Amino acid sequence: MNKLRLVPDFDLRPYNTLGVPARSRFGVVLDDPAVLPELFAVAAGRALPVRVLGGGSNVVLSPDYYGVTVLVATRGRSVVAAGPAGTLVEAAAGENWHGLVEWTIGQGLGGLENLAGIPGTVGAAPIQNIGAYGVELADRFDSLVAFDTASHQMRRFEKEQCRFAYRDSVFKHERGRYVVVSVRVRLPQPWAPVLTYPGLSGLDPAAGADARAVMEAVLRLRGSKLPDWRVTPNVGSFFHNPIVTSEAAASLAAANPGAPAWPLADGKAKLSAAWLIERAGLKGFRMGPVGVSDKHALVLVNYGGGTADDLLALADRIKQEVRTRFGVRLVEEPQFI
Repeated sequence: MNKLRLVPDFDLRPYNTLGVPARSRFGVVLDDPAVLPELFAVAAGRALPVRVLGGGSNVVLSPDYYGVTVLVATRGRSVVAAGPAGTLVEAAAGENWHGLVEWTIGQGLGGLENLAGIPGTVGAAPIQNIGAYGVELADRFDSLVAFDTASHQMRRFEKEQCRFAYRDSVFKHERGRYVVVSVRVRLPQPWAPVLTYPGLSGLDPAAGADARAVMEAVLRLRGSKLPDWRVTPNVGSFFHNPIVTSEAAASLAAANPGAPAWPLADGKAKLSAAWLIERAGLKGFRMGPVGVSDKHALVLVNYGGGTADDLLALADRIKQEVRTRFGVRLVEEPQFI
């Protein structure tokens, strides 16, 4: 068992994809979940708050955090079971998400290919209920194990207990209570591609378009639309696609022909945040060291030297402009912590 080691004055700039300057009073690199009870007991004894980071790909970090930042670095992935109900794969929370996608395909297992290229860790995936190109994690999710910081016990969550919704889960509503330790996904057998997204509809399974071909097509699509965070720091989509009533969507379309909207259940519709931002004239807009990507209006980027305050100011400006022009309220996707 590894011992708990608190590192003082921990530099977090390398651990967030926005590249903003950030430090934590203490940092812990978590490579053994067994230290979690001791970690939270020690933090409580010192009256220190604790926050958990995976890949730092969906957060905007404050410059200084007077507490303990936990960097999840656990490793391990395996096929647990296989049968008519599908193939059960388990991965540690610290595994790279895209690395897991590639590994499953390398094992001849399809099902995660539409989620290829999403930055971050396996443990962060269910919190956000990541989704792309016609598939959400909830479509493949089986269960997870998390450490409950209230009871100091490990707890298993089945799919229905996670209360998955669009970019949402129970873990967002009980923020800070649970530390995801491992995740299980159930991959379909037999495999069938999900090609509902327009950019994938040209693939032909009958002509040999297997899971790897779908993954490669997804990666090409992402590369053509989204700036690489390793070149231009960003967290991907910065705002949720707004969910509004069908009447509000119809009113928007009447005033703005061509405004995209996708009907949902219960009389709701999903709008395109990227379309709203671009039509508000903000694609490529810049405020000092930060700005809206000229490649995709939904991505805010750090051109160098940007801080959490700079990004908050830019996000507020975007929300104000969209609200003024379209009467639609945008909500940030990453957490400001």
